[in-house]
Amino acid sequence: MKPFMDENFLLSTPTAQTLYHEYAEKAPVLDYHCHINPQEIAQDRHFDNITQVWLGADHYKWRFMRSCGVDEYYITGDAPDKEKFLKWAEVLGKAIGNPLFHWSHLELQRYFGYHGVLNKNTAEEVWELCNAKLNDPSMSVRSLIKQSNVTLICTTDDPVDSLEWHRQLAEDETFDVKVLPAWRPDKAMNIEKPGYRNYIKKLSEVSGVDIYSFATLKEALVKRMDFFASMGCTVSDHGLEYVMYEPATDEEIEEIFTKRFSVKKLTKADELKFKTAFMLFVGSEYSRRNWVMQLHFGVKRDNNTAMYEKLGPDTGYDCINNHTPSSQTAEFLNALEIQGALPKTIIYSLNPNDNASIGTILGCFQNSSTIAKIQQGSAWWFNDHKEGMTKQLTSLANLGNLSGFVGMLTDSRSFLSYTRHEYFRRILCNFIGGLVENGEFPDDMDTLAEIVTDISYNNAVRYFGFDL
Repeated sequence: MKPFMDENFLLSTPTAQTLYHEYAEKAPVLDYHCHINPQEIAQDRHFDNITQVWLGADHYKWRFMRSCGVDEYYITGDAPDKEKFLKWAEVLGKAIGNPLFHWSHLELQRYFGYHGVLNKNTAEEVWELCNAKLNDPSMSVRSLIKQSNVTLICTTDDPVDSLEWHRQLAEDETFDVKVLPAWRPDKAMNIEKPGYRNYIKKLSEVSGVDIYSFATLKEALVKRMDFFASMGCTVSDHGLEYVMYEPATDEEIEEIFTKRFSVKKLTKADELKFKTAFMLFVGSEYSRRNWVMQLHFGVKRDNNTAMYEKLGPDTGYDCINNHTPSSQTAEFLNALEIQGALPKTIIYSLNPNDNASIGTILGCFQNSSTIAKIQQGSAWWFNDHKEGMTKQLTSLANLGNLSGFVGMLTDSRSFLSYTRHEYFRRILCNFIGGLVENGEFPDDMDTLAEIVTDISYNNAVRYFGFDL
């Protein structure tokens, strides 16, 4: 029997162990997509207790607690922080097979020096240990980032954001980790949402453009992209139901925009045509600016209406959406390629059944301008576990260029989530090590080391063009 989560956790062969400990483990972390708050970095927040770190905004944990029958009072309710932690510890002790069990214990090991097991019997001990450690200055947000060997972070930012905290961080010579904004214009695209008109009014105010048409919306977006670029932004991100492609004439799009601001109701066809035009426009702008376009899709959001009305979005009520037609993804990319305006693009689907279709789409649009210009993103959200990551790596290796993969991202709101890079790298090294041990790839350590180090860090630096 192997020891519980020791130094060779998930590394089942000697080759895997060598690749991880000699190469992957030593590589820095480049977090090119996350949801952490730049204000907390700028102000170097200190957490009062482990509940604030772990349970404050983690819908992964919230979903699991609900599945275990925990009352909402201890999840998003007004229960004292200690009671919330004790409930979490109680259910975590039985989270067999769930990546939350691995993530939580990696965080306890790396940041708190605790190598035991957190469950109902050890909860009091771990509560005291973690809180004592959090009181140490070495556990501030900036210190956690530095401890994690992070060189650069891209947050997620709306076009109307002032980016004041990014500016403050850029001017702060005491902190040498780059914190850059990433452009997330979903609210400007989601014409069907109830708050769309109010959002456009705000966008008009911050851009200085009177937005009364799609043409003026594009003008306002360009001005805000210019501002984001001045703050170091080179990355965009889009949360989509799926990658739609419903082309329309300029006149049709202007009519749809006008209709949205009248008493007339938009049809689903109107919505898809507008979003297609929006994405084609921003995609061409990204290409012109050499920005990377990230497309996250395959989600059906806010399925529990009663809880959505009570708690709002991003509270653990989303699921996989099966409606992710690969043909439209290919048609969308092709429409940009025809114009010579296809940017570097990373495609993520929440549906693991899309791995093969994405893998085949990639090969249709690669060229000599960039190694693996069109990427399949790392196993995302409900897939960032051992099986999901292994399937994504296997599919990408089978159908594309695994050696050119830009690797892992945290996609998290927690400053302890950098251990997800460790988790990914262990799975990566075990996958590659298994191929070598099985005689499917030569035992050429120079080449293997280059592949592992590139996927862990170097490929992302080159692909995004970050100055590090």
